[in-house]
Amino acid sequence: MTDSTTFIPRWGLANGHSMTLYCWGIPRRFNLPEPEARFFHVTPDTQVLGHCYWQPERQTRLTLVGLHGLEASSKAHYMLGMAEKGLRAGLNVVLLNQRNCGGTERLGPGLYNSGLIEDPVFVIRELARTDAIDRVVVAGYSLGGNLALRLAGTHSPADLPQVRAVCAVSPVLELETCVGALERRSNVVYQWNFVRNLKARMRRKNEHFPGAFDLSNLGSIWSIRSFDAAYTAPYFGYASAEDYYNRASALRVLDRIEVPALIITAADDPFVPVDPFSDPKFAANPNVTLVVTKHGGHCGFLGNPHDGDDGYWAERAIVDFAKMRA
Repeated sequence: MTDSTTFIPRWGLANGHSMTLYCWGIPRRFNLPEPEARFFHVTPDTQVLGHCYWQPERQTRLTLVGLHGLEASSKAHYMLGMAEKGLRAGLNVVLLNQRNCGGTERLGPGLYNSGLIEDPVFVIRELARTDAIDRVVVAGYSLGGNLALRLAGTHSPADLPQVRAVCAVSPVLELETCVGALERRSNVVYQWNFVRNLKARMRRKNEHFPGAFDLSNLGSIWSIRSFDAAYTAPYFGYASAEDYYNRASALRVLDRIEVPALIITAADDPFVPVDPFSDPKFAANPNVTLVVTKHGGHCGFLGNPHDGDDGYWAERAIVDFAKMRA
């Protein structure tokens, strides 16, 4: 485990809850061009939406593929912040929506989950085929961080040669532990918000695919665990929510990662406990660089702005790490 003293939180945000809620709720402004909206047919009956920001002569540039967290989208502030910094650094950036996210419930009959890496793998291969994109760094936040690490741990460089590195910020790499943390009384606001959005998405899903899912008990669901037990686990063939959490967690494949991997997490993250990051798999894999900061909250890491930078430290760390592979 690497203790980092390079991140200094903005005044008043040296608390995990304060940092998380501030970065979650305070609007940001971005200087970004209009992206290309591209639909990828990941299965015969399902598409996912990517927002693509291209450099001139895109095939000569490294491409940063961004993966968002639970119930977020390509419009999440950290996704757009990563895109702005990546474009400024000369990278292509492709921000991928998980299935049903970003207003795409109509694009396929199914759901997404914390271990569904088939979609970003398809997109990476499709970009190589259609755009000659042969150098990719995958960067994910929270659920997207788990996906990025699972992708690298289940696909070797020989199998997916386009992927040169992966980055994960606040990754939920031990799902059972994170879901358990969300069930604490101190985290009720986060759980309520996630579940409220999940239930609303299922209702929107039903408008496009009536009867595909039984919503009769949706009103009685008040936790992520009960949602996953009712919908996510059975839809994807897991025996239970706990079986899903065990099999989809990136910690299971961390020792198999063969490309450079940067993992950033905060000791004061309200619902990604720091204990799993002490697992021996981290120290045993020389490809993994682990940075555990004292502060940062969940997907926050907001410091003081300087030299034209807005202070979002983890976004800058991702881009700097990617540039080393350009």
